Amino acid sequence: MSRTPLGVLDLVPVTSGSTAAEALHRSIDLARQTERFGYARYWFAEHHLNPGVAGTSPAVVLALTASATTKIRLGSGAVQLGHRTALSTVEEFGLIDALHPGRLDLGLGRSAGRPPAPAPDAEPPFEGWTAGGLRIPARFSFAPLLGHPRLALQQRLLNLPGARPQDYAAQVADVLALLRGEYRSPEGVEAHAVPGEGADVQVWILGSSGGVSAETAGANGLRFAANYHVSPASVLEAAEGYRAAFKPSAGLERPHLTVSADVVVAEDDAGARELAAGYAPWVRSIRTGEGAIPYPSPAEARRLPWTEADDALVADRVETQFVGSPATVADHLERLREATGADELLITTITHDHADRVRSYRLLAEEWARRD
Repeated sequence: MSRTPLGVLDLVPVTSGSTAAEALHRSIDLARQTERFGYARYWFAEHHLNPGVAGTSPAVVLALTASATTKIRLGSGAVQLGHRTALSTVEEFGLIDALHPGRLDLGLGRSAGRPPAPAPDAEPPFEGWTAGGLRIPARFSFAPLLGHPRLALQQRLLNLPGARPQDYAAQVADVLALLRGEYRSPEGVEAHAVPGEGADVQVWILGSSGGVSAETAGANGLRFAANYHVSPASVLEAAEGYRAAFKPSAGLERPHLTVSADVVVAEDDAGARELAAGYAPWVRSIRTGEGAIPYPSPAEARRLPWTEADDALVADRVETQFVGSPATVADHLERLREATGADELLITTITHDHADRVRSYRLLAEEWARRD
């Protein structure tokens, strides 16, 4: 592989006409394949109440995947702490590490499905093209989604009645203390998570802006993952915010950044565009509050009704999806790496056909290795 490692971020997508069980089998197969192709990491995202996404519990899926692979690092992208406790998270990953030591990445996220809202006094991020040619679109406003009944229902189902999420920075501090075996309550009582304490895991923070997540990662000297594939408008500020806040830690002397990207690769640009035809309606389903639909085939996508308003709703995501031949997509990834200074890149690919998805990752790995 290239000197800049590639990793995989998998949502465990359910395609039209298939089941969640089939999606899980395909993701485990993809993990085996990408391990063979030379990818460095395989992460599972966490999403809830989405008919087209089966990745509801990263810890469960990565435990299954650990038994089917041998060396690729496995992790969460991310465990959403908004509806969890530090102890339950450390114990789950401790259980897996006990059987698969030294392979786990514990990626921590803030939300439990609620889109991030920019600070009222935040300056508008850069919009346009970077000097190297990376597209940074206008910021997408999640405001219409914040009051959507489905998000309110999700919060109600994920949280115990009356429960209030802990402050994120404090929760991350508790995770780190439990892993180190240094947790003390305000009253001075010790707590020891077994298994979990002393687990050989890498802790990552995932974020879409230069706010709390980036600051928490930097202040604790942790690795950070910036989400270009979710929020392309704010990826530069996320990278800058993390580096500005970074303080060396016992485990990390300098900032370490991975950046995610949505990618579809085929033998040529036209073939890749055909495979990516379902992406726009899939993103639309998420941004309307409907929840991710089963990923449509290209033919199904072309039959769906579509308006100019739909174009506007998904424009930032569609224009920042890297679609094309291996050379075309690798050029895009090099621009992303240059603009953000990424140490690694995290690739998400969804196609309707599993064989096309596997081939996309293979073609990209081969092209990336040639550029080393």
